[in-house]
Amino acid sequence: MEVVEGQQFKKRKQFGEHSNRRSRNNNQSHTFSGSYGLPTGWLYCPKYGDKIGLIIPSKVPLSESFDKIPSGESFTPKDLIGSQRRLGREIGLVVDLTNTDRYYPESDWTSHGIRHVKIRCPGQDSVPDDESVNRFISEVVQFTSQESQASKYAVVHCTHGHNRTGYMIVHFLVRTQSVSVSEAITTFAQARPPGIYRQKYVEALYDFYLQAKPEPLVCPQTPEWKKNSDQDNEVVAPSSENFTRAGAVSDADFRDEHIPVAKVQMMRKFFYLVLNLHEQARRNTQIPGSHPVSLDRDKLHLLSQQLYHVTWSAEVAQYMMLMDREGCYLINPQFNFRKVQLRFPCKYIYEGRADITHHYTLLDGELITETEPETQVKRTIYLIYDMIAINESSVTELPFHHRLKLIEEEVIRPRNAEREFLSTCVNPYYQYDLEPFEVRRKDLYLLSAASKLIKDIMPSLPHSADGLVFQAWNATYAPREHDGRLKWKYPRTNTVDFLFEVGVEGSKLLYLQEHGNNKLIEGCRVMFKDETDLSLYSGRIIECSWNSHEDAWIFVQMQTDKSNPDSISVYEEAKHKTQGNLTEDALLNEIDKIAALPMYADWVKRHSRPIRNVWTRQ
Repeated sequence: MEVVEGQQFKKRKQFGEHSNRRSRNNNQSHTFSGSYGLPTGWLYCPKYGDKIGLIIPSKVPLSESFDKIPSGESFTPKDLIGSQRRLGREIGLVVDLTNTDRYYPESDWTSHGIRHVKIRCPGQDSVPDDESVNRFISEVVQFTSQESQASKYAVVHCTHGHNRTGYMIVHFLVRTQSVSVSEAITTFAQARPPGIYRQKYVEALYDFYLQAKPEPLVCPQTPEWKKNSDQDNEVVAPSSENFTRAGAVSDADFRDEHIPVAKVQMMRKFFYLVLNLHEQARRNTQIPGSHPVSLDRDKLHLLSQQLYHVTWSAEVAQYMMLMDREGCYLINPQFNFRKVQLRFPCKYIYEGRADITHHYTLLDGELITETEPETQVKRTIYLIYDMIAINESSVTELPFHHRLKLIEEEVIRPRNAEREFLSTCVNPYYQYDLEPFEVRRKDLYLLSAASKLIKDIMPSLPHSADGLVFQAWNATYAPREHDGRLKWKYPRTNTVDFLFEVGVEGSKLLYLQEHGNNKLIEGCRVMFKDETDLSLYSGRIIECSWNSHEDAWIFVQMQTDKSNPDSISVYEEAKHKTQGNLTEDALLNEIDKIAALPMYADWVKRHSRPIRNVWTRQ
């Protein structure tokens, strides 16, 4: 593989690249001291490597205060700046991966107008953590996308410029250039021989991206200049950079990885733009996805006004999914992001290639945990039921049936085809079997299949279902609640999530959201099975069901995955349904009548397919 040329890293007008505003960095002033000895092996370690795009790998330059350096072997920041300038390269950024401040003062760079970023990474056998990797990529992407830094280079160094430096640059290449780990390792080795020579670093790279290691995995021999000692003589110091931790997901297999604040803000901005949300709507702290409207007797007529299909309602929270070149992110109801290791190759270009994956494709779905009846083995599955954007292009104005087709053709089939292709390879570049969960498209059925869903399919599902969801076949995608999606719940599962507070003299107060603020619901009673210590529930989101005999809301459980209560509209709909519940029999009787209408009968003739229980492992 050829070394990547610099113009490939220059600024892009795409989502996924950081804005020109610099993210906050922790370049604090430190007391510099050059009184220590030279780093072991530093003297005869090559000074720097060839460029990799706009990146130059280097060993650490030492301040002029290191005076025990033989003539001709000096390598200071000033020397590095001059040598690169003679090669026609102007340095604009230095990323320092060492774990000490003793090698040079920051002013050795800043006095020349060069930005210095410190990302502390312990040496020896300590592989840089995910937080450090994310910050490195964020800093370099931001630098290379700035107009003011066009054609300038970023120097990356640890102590010797091989293992930690190589590890970071390989991550950068895999995420931004869509190359395989093997290709990125080779690229770095060509630019900075012998490349990464510690096996632990190489194995960590393959494991991170779930790519198969070459058999046998042979790393370069330790260079002669390094064989005397493995010590880097670095002083340990913790990093204090702040990052936003993504929202909790209950699957223990997910990576506990920090996501930089700037990255989260950029992804949220994409949501706002692609969903065309105005400023007021952006203040809502909940996920801006589409939510179904509760189906009651007053809304039954909607099913006869346009074509609807039906599926089951899983008793789980909504999760959206965003893919970009750097990875895949789950977004929980609180609009927090969690990175997961999943791969989404693009259509038509997946066979045998690791270089083209989705970039800013946004999906809507739900994360379920099922238990196989025979083995009692649990597995987690992400069910996709809608698409909002594909590769930076919004599809919200397309009719639902078109978006459903895109999910199958652009997301599911490429994954399945690549997975099948890789199963025939001796050394596959990716291992789907190691992903934390499966990904499927959620099936929809003809409206007339509602009875079969309730009586046959839903009872056999290996996860909980609390009702039916009706999807308008030609509806556009709309954020928040809209009648393109309707939800009917079993009366017993008709609940509302309140914010509960203990008031003056032990009064029990219930709050709901109105225009983004919590509003006290006057005259609303709530009852707990055990009221000995109500402080256990105070300040928490509680799920409650209505009991008409008690004329009160009955506590069901605490909602640990929510930080905001339901909206008042949800409460009003729930109250309305309790006054005239749409029972299962009444619903199915009405659906039988509606499904006999000409628009449904004609559609069935054109598109009919047998109803099957799809909930079998594929």
